[in-house]
Order: sequence, then C-alpha cells, then structure tokens
Amino acid sequence: VNEVYRYSMKRLIYQVAVGDRSDLYEHCISSAKQYAESIGADHIVQRQPKLRVVPNVFTNGRSCPKTSGWKKLGYLPIFEKENAFELLSDYDQILILDADIYVRPGSPNIFDELGEEYAFGGVAEMDMPITQEHSRKIRQYSIMQYQKVANDRNWVSNKVCGFEFYNMGLMLLNSKKIIPALRGQTPMQFLERPEFREMLDGVGAYKWSTDQTMLNYWVRKEGLPCKNLDWKWNALYGSLKPESEKNAHFIHFYLKDKLPERGENVSALMEKI
Repeated sequence: VNEVYRYSMKRLIYQVAVGDRSDLYEHCISSAKQYAESIGADHIVQRQPKLRVVPNVFTNGRSCPKTSGWKKLGYLPIFEKENAFELLSDYDQILILDADIYVRPGSPNIFDELGEEYAFGGVAEMDMPITQEHSRKIRQYSIMQYQKVANDRNWVSNKVCGFEFYNMGLMLLNSKKIIPALRGQTPMQFLERPEFREMLDGVGAYKWSTDQTMLNYWVRKEGLPCKNLDWKWNALYGSLKPESEKNAHFIHFYLKDKLPERGENVSALMEKI
C-alpha cells in the first residue's frame, strides 16, 4: 500500500535562476532536470523575479550588505525561492533546490526520505563531515544569527558548531503539513510577517542573513516536525573533509567566489568530484 501511495504522489523540484546566466548554474539545473525525470517528478525553473523583495534600508539608516548584487538587480533574489509556496496545493511534496546544487546521476529518490509524519526535511550543517575551519565558521555565524531567538525554543546547540541550523539551499516539504503554517498567506504576505522584518532588512547581526535565518526560525517557531536528512543530500563543496564529496548525492557549490574560475569551468569542476 505504501509503495502504491508513493508512486501516485505528485512531486516537484523547484529552482530559481534569475539575473546573469552562469554555466555552473545551468549545468546544475540540467542535472536536476534529468534527476526529476528519472524519479517521475515535475521540474520548474523560475527565470524571472516575481516578489522583488527589497530591504527597508531607510528606516534603519544603513546600507544593506546582504548580497553584493541586490542594488544592481534592484531586489534580493534569494527570497524568490518562496514563490514555491504558491504551488503547495498542487503537489504532495516539493523540493526547493538552489541552482548551484549538482545532482549526481543515479542518486536515490530524495522524496522517499521524508515520511508523512514530517513537514520539513533539511540537512543541518553540524551533521555534515565538515572541516575544523568550517566548524569554527558556523559556530560564530550561528551564534550571531540564532542566539537572540533560540533561548525560548529549546534550540539544539553544541560547543563545537554552535546552534543547529539547516542549510536552506535544499528544502524538502510535505505540503499537507506545511500549508497550515502559512496561514493562507501569499509568498509576499509570508515574507512581510512582522517577526521576519529585522531578518529581511538586515538589522544588526542579521546584516549577513538570507532567507536561511528566517526559515530556520520559522520552522521552529511553528513547531513543525522536521527531519534531519543525511548530509549526502547537501554536501557543501570546499567545506567538507577530503573525499567526502565523492560519496554525496547532491553537491552544493555554494561559494562561487572560491571555486576555480568561479565555477565556470564546469568540466574541470566535475572532474574534482
């Protein structure tokens, strides 16, 4: 019965690729498209901005350093991913996947990793086989981002990595469990919630935040049942112990500036993994 149920489920992989074209992103998107076809999921790539979220820099009397390109584009592209929420009623499960994540051919079906009892699945960075350097980095980052909101939420933490947080480059959603937490709001109404305002505007320590801070806070605030997925579903290239990437299903090229030729020599990059 469970096998029949899973086979009949409607599933979607949703990606956003706005702004300048990148050979790396196009290669990763192509890998996601092929993967979607292999597991019987739909695949949608949003190519034009819809929300055009802009931080309120005037109220806070500051210039926003969230991303180096937001002023050039005129909006924060990272928040375009939340457009996927509009499609929750059309699908049983949605995977929101960053355009810089490469899907290795032959990878298992990620949708089968999230049982009906869960609303959200993601990979916590502290669960990854990360280097000591990255451990120090996320400890400092997580304290800056989450200490203010973690005190009353039994937020998992340790001395090595700081507070637990999901890398929101990959978000696996069970629609029936997620929809109630959206309270009937559109993606823009969701982003405009008062509790997200400082995070979206980049006030104080949130100046380095993206939708990752907001979404980590949201899933915990709502008390959503979350599953920590295996690190192999979101392997952070360049931040893992040697040879780890070769065992991963999905490889996240999340630091483009630190990749050889900014990742645009795709053939050379693929040889490394």
